[in-house]
Amino acid sequence: MTDAATDVETEGSAKKSKMPLIIGVVLGLVGAGGGFYAVQSGLLPFGQPSASERKQMAKEAPEGVDKGETAKDIANLAYIEMEPIMITLRKASGINQLRFGAQLEVDIENQEEVEKMLPRVVDVLNSYLRALELEDLTDPMALPRLRAQMLRRINVATGQGRVRDLLIMNFVIN
Repeated sequence: MTDAATDVETEGSAKKSKMPLIIGVVLGLVGAGGGFYAVQSGLLPFGQPSASERKQMAKEAPEGVDKGETAKDIANLAYIEMEPIMITLRKASGINQLRFGAQLEVDIENQEEVEKMLPRVVDVLNSYLRALELEDLTDPMALPRLRAQMLRRINVATGQGRVRDLLIMNFVIN
């Protein structure tokens, strides 16, 4: 009979020891959910800024952050069309050709200066494109990388800040 009494006591103490653990887990989940809600809704001073703070921050964007172009900025743009460039690409299996056409986006104030330097721009692009291998052009991410490289070279040739962007109009490999 002493053994039976001992078994009953251990079963009762096991049930009592699990209850605080369950209560602790439930309270922890409720607390975590409440804390998440308080931060997301803006009840606590940290987390996402309130609507009025977001408006203030949008007005006072730090330097180097692009706020977007206004209609006035877009109206002051000019586009200089470049003559199409044909590049011969050699490969072990044969010869391929690259047809490249682009326009330069410039401010109206810089349009005449950049037009005078257009032969230099064409020369820089010819030299760069001829140095490329066919494998460099078949990569899916090749065009954004090539565009950035060409724009950097154009800015070196024309002077920093004169050309805003390079717009690729035609990029065909035959």
